[in-house]
Amino acid sequence: MLSFALISELASIPSPGFNSIGPFTLYGLSIAIGAAMAVALASKRWVEMGGNEDDMASVAMWGIPAGVIGARAYHVITDFQRFSDQPWYEVFLINEGGLGIPGGMFLGIIVGLWAARRRGMEVKSALDAAVPGLPLAQAVGRLGNYFNQELYGRPTDLPWGLEIDGDHRFAIPEEWQDVQAFPTFHPTFLYEMLWNLALSVVLLRVDAKKLLPRGRLIAIYLLGYGIGRLWIETIKIDSVNKILGLRINIWMSGALIIAGLATIFWPGGEKQDQQASESTRGAKDTADTEDADDTEDSDDADSVTADVD
Repeated sequence: MLSFALISELASIPSPGFNSIGPFTLYGLSIAIGAAMAVALASKRWVEMGGNEDDMASVAMWGIPAGVIGARAYHVITDFQRFSDQPWYEVFLINEGGLGIPGGMFLGIIVGLWAARRRGMEVKSALDAAVPGLPLAQAVGRLGNYFNQELYGRPTDLPWGLEIDGDHRFAIPEEWQDVQAFPTFHPTFLYEMLWNLALSVVLLRVDAKKLLPRGRLIAIYLLGYGIGRLWIETIKIDSVNKILGLRINIWMSGALIIAGLATIFWPGGEKQDQQASESTRGAKDTADTEDADDTEDSDDADSVTADVD
């Protein structure tokens, strides 16, 4: 019977050994493909809601670049010491990695909502249409971390351990940089990828069941992403800035969880089925009023006809 160590060696995830195809980095391609999939999903959902099929692509032209800028700004701000002794243009080399999801999420959503309002879209419905695509884009984009061999977790001998070559261990504690002693690490890119895919499915299910008022589906995203990122951050070992001994992204994850819970339980708003019911009642009342007016007009017409006769 094979020993666990041998199984681990045979089953581990190999390091990619390359991170580009021609002039394109696989990190950048992963992000681009993820964004395209998110836009496609949002467009499909928006059309099902009665919107124009070109709306989401138009919004994405503003939201995606803003998201990239926000993500890079978040990374540079939270890891500023990495750039303090580097040439100024290093700040713009996103192809080498370094995008902070919270920053991209914040600026991308804000600018996207602005673009939707500018286009005359119903903002709450547009937001709900777009939200399930956010974790989908992040899931696909995380493949870029695999090809860059970055943001992995502690050493592990689990069968799905990730191999990291010696040239990509400079950002972890020196005690774990020995390739022979620590051949594999937790593939946190894979954990977050699977978590985000599951979150996208949950968002679609919650919206299908109309459990929240329009515009509040993002609360489930904030809550779900915050919880997932929180536990994943606890096993990462790359050097980052800390506040009171905790990684900055742990604090950020906690803030997302609180924001998600606050949005879910914020007073006001009713479930979508109740909203639809009230809308139907309103339409019915309007129809009844119109029918009553038509009846009165008909009675008046009969009276006039009788007088003529």
